[in-house]
Amino acid sequence: MSTQTTQATQTQKRFRAAAEQRDLATLEELFTPDARLYSPVKFRPFEGRPMIMGVLGVLMRVFEDFHYVGEFTGASERNATGEEADSAVLIFRATVDGKEIHGMDLFTFDEAGLITELTVMVRPHSAVVTLGQAVLAGLAEDGLAPAPGA
Repeated sequence: MSTQTTQATQTQKRFRAAAEQRDLATLEELFTPDARLYSPVKFRPFEGRPMIMGVLGVLMRVFEDFHYVGEFTGASERNATGEEADSAVLIFRATVDGKEIHGMDLFTFDEAGLITELTVMVRPHSAVVTLGQAVLAGLAEDGLAPAPGA
């Protein structure tokens, strides 16, 4: 196992533990300053560590009974040149407003093992809608997005 892969694996394990413990301070250390979070409820990514931390803070408030149920590691394409990057997937379950959510977090890491991209996917569609409404309301409440209907 390369040093880069080992660092990514350590970051994945730290992310999992911090997310399950709702430890935002530790999560913040794991992202590059210019990281991106791709959300199932927004077309464009959330960009930069401060915005990502805002989204994760809202998710921690709206997710009930959040827990990871599986994980996978490997490599994925980092950019248009086809260069590979260490990647990981964490499978989770949670509830939002009484709707059960099945989801996964897909991570891409840099050479130092920090998270450069986090892509979140959830199902079913009704849960995506409910989650989107809850996240938008939370972001508006925190001053990170306009209030719905504004």
